Amino acid sequence: MSRSWLLAFYGLLFLATTTLRAAEPDKTNFVVILCDDLGYSDLGCFGHPKIKTPHLDKLATDGMRLTDCYAGAPVCSPSRAGLLTGRIPNRVGIYDWIPQKSPMHLRASEVTVATLLKQAGYQTCHVGKWHCNGMFNSAEQPQPGDHGYDHWFATQNNAAPTHKNPTNFVRNGKRVGPTDGYSSQVIVDEAMSWLTQRDQSKPFLLMVWLHSPHETIATASSFVEPYLAAAETAEQAEYFGNVSQVDHEVGRLLKSLDDGGLRENSLVFFSSDNGPETLNRYKGSERSYGSRQPLRGVKLHLYEGGIRVPGIVRWPQRIKPGQTSHEPVASYDLLPTFCAIAGVTPPVDRALDGSSLLPLLNGEPVNRAKPLYWQYDRAIGGPNRVALRDGDWKLLADAGLSKFELYNLKTDFSETRNRAASEPAKLDELAAKMRLLHAEIKAEGPTWPEGPGTQNQK
Repeated sequence: MSRSWLLAFYGLLFLATTTLRAAEPDKTNFVVILCDDLGYSDLGCFGHPKIKTPHLDKLATDGMRLTDCYAGAPVCSPSRAGLLTGRIPNRVGIYDWIPQKSPMHLRASEVTVATLLKQAGYQTCHVGKWHCNGMFNSAEQPQPGDHGYDHWFATQNNAAPTHKNPTNFVRNGKRVGPTDGYSSQVIVDEAMSWLTQRDQSKPFLLMVWLHSPHETIATASSFVEPYLAAAETAEQAEYFGNVSQVDHEVGRLLKSLDDGGLRENSLVFFSSDNGPETLNRYKGSERSYGSRQPLRGVKLHLYEGGIRVPGIVRWPQRIKPGQTSHEPVASYDLLPTFCAIAGVTPPVDRALDGSSLLPLLNGEPVNRAKPLYWQYDRAIGGPNRVALRDGDWKLLADAGLSKFELYNLKTDFSETRNRAASEPAKLDELAAKMRLLHAEIKAEGPTWPEGPGTQNQK
């Protein structure tokens, strides 16, 4: 075989290999937009009669609306920990919201979706609320950068001193100081800046965790004014306007993706960390105007209104526009879903509670190895401290797992008809599953030293 023939052969082989690589689709980008205390029916596309959310309505029209989308907990910190790890929050020791200086935190031993994707070559960014530790921006506990984020711009909990011109943001370990604008605007500005400055050759994970519409809110007057005539009070108009301001900022972020040529190859997931604020929690005023109708309960409840949240997913490469899914999904499904899409192996050395949602995109049911599960020992609205959903059925129980409520959510998602007495076989079946899962999770969850926020432990 002549040398010239070999050179020609290897030249053709190189050309073919290069062409095949060029033809390979780019890896999918992931964008997760998480609101704080947004109610199930606070958006126009989820039935609110007054609040206008044209950008989120368009997102739903362009993708899939998830009617049975759940947060991992009825309160913020556990819900966020579950989303990051793909695990029920009590497994990882995040039992309640985390006050400042609390020893409770997302431990370094936990593996987050950001860490997994970063190891697979993704660029990773977190902007907005963090609330996964008590000692924020301290070497005493892991920070966002220790959980897989190349770039982070965050607050420990809420924007302070108010949502207008907050001063408590930290960027990659350095305090930012005063910022100009409302928190949602400030967060989206940072996200858009990062999108333009990142390494354009790499896929990315972008977490955008907004503070709004968490109380006490602050809203630009241009968003409040359209609601003054229709609202019952000025406070209600400000809440309605705040949700519209969130919608506006989401619209800016989506436009940034479109302008950067990222629309087709980016999966965007939008949701909330729990249901709307509990009524009458602030002395002298019923400050919450979030809506969860027709669900029962609100934030801090294990009834549907506390844990069922609006869910929207758009992925033009795989999701046909205008779909609605009634399949039960949870925020802790994101880790196995993103891993499946990115070709990443999830951790095998620990229990994962989420399931890949890829079958959902093909119109098939999600393959779940275990039911959806929640535990919150400070839940209000009754004696229930544990909840489980298996298919159409939901079981609630007290702390001792001896008193139960049973509902068929397909026919009664407002949870008005307790079927515990009339469906003894189903009650026994689900109670057995609950006891097994409850014992397993309780055995795994750590016990924290005494300190702020650690009174609510397993």
